[in-house]
Amino acid sequence: ETPQVELIFSGEFRSRLRALAKRYRNVRADLQPLLDELQSGELSGDQVPNTGSTVFKVRLKNSDTQRGKSGGYRVIYQLRGNTCILLVVIYSK
Repeated sequence: ETPQVELIFSGEFRSRLRALAKRYRNVRADLQPLLDELQSGELSGDQVPNTGSTVFKVRLKNSDTQRGKSGGYRVIYQLRGNTCILLVVIYSK
């Protein structure tokens, strides 16, 4: 059994998510599958090279628009050890 991974949300992530939620009603529902994956220990997305730490960028579908993943959200997160992930920022394309 793998241990639960702790998710930490940066202040920037929280404020941007709040702003996106005013514009896109389903942003939290769109984000939830990623959070579940990360908590179960699966790393999604592409690793960002040359950052000096383990940073990933994930594309998420925005179900409030009809543009698929390319016009959806981007989530940047950083690994902090084996059991901790910092969600740095979320933004809409």
